[in-house]
Amino acid sequence: MLELTEWELEKYKRQIMIPDFGVEGQRKLKNAAVLVTRLGGLGGPAAIWLAAAGIGKLVIAHGGTLTPSNLNRQILMRADGVGQSRIDQAVETLQRFSADTEVIAYGAHANDQNAAEWVAQVDVVCDTSPEFGERLALNRECWRQGKVLVDSGMNGMECQLTVIRPPDTPCLQCLVPELPDWWDPLGFGVLGAVSGALGALTALEAIKMITGYGQPLLGRMLTYDTEDLTFQTFDLHRRPGCPVCGES
Repeated sequence: MLELTEWELEKYKRQIMIPDFGVEGQRKLKNAAVLVTRLGGLGGPAAIWLAAAGIGKLVIAHGGTLTPSNLNRQILMRADGVGQSRIDQAVETLQRFSADTEVIAYGAHANDQNAAEWVAQVDVVCDTSPEFGERLALNRECWRQGKVLVDSGMNGMECQLTVIRPPDTPCLQCLVPELPDWWDPLGFGVLGAVSGALGALTALEAIKMITGYGQPLLGRMLTYDTEDLTFQTFDLHRRPGCPVCGES
């Protein structure tokens, strides 16, 4: 296990001061790796807060080029980068922000062909894609490899967040048995502060799972409406016959 340097002890001293977090929690972060898929309104804040916390390795994935409509929420991008690769801008921002963090980047979205390679490199996956196909592919692969999945999603002012840990919790396909025909990943409104807040909570759940600090949302789902700031937490249950986790 890599030890903390004097620079890192100074850089992270304010979070090391948190009771029951300490040097050991910080050491665990340095030696951990997290995958963040999509670096948009959710994934961008999640990735930068993981880097800020001292995660040792970030594996990030996002395809396509930047458009003007991305700029209200995608904090790793630049206004002068419209028309350019989003993944390249994300790497540059993260490396400028935290040179201590190793960044491995893929200019693609998650699917059944690449999920195994990406998941194998990390301890925790933060699934922040608006595409249910991508999320279910990552869920299947995380379950197969026994990796933690932090799943977050939003629609307008409403957000949801849960943590999946094989074989202890229900999986994502228990909640979403098949691709919803009503969902349009480009057809919902996004206020940047809403996606940013959920991205920060996504990073926090990953940090808790890595360090063992606090009580993560294992087998529970947090839902909240930012329009009136009402919060609820629900217990989740495995769906009998689920093709991913039903035999667990």
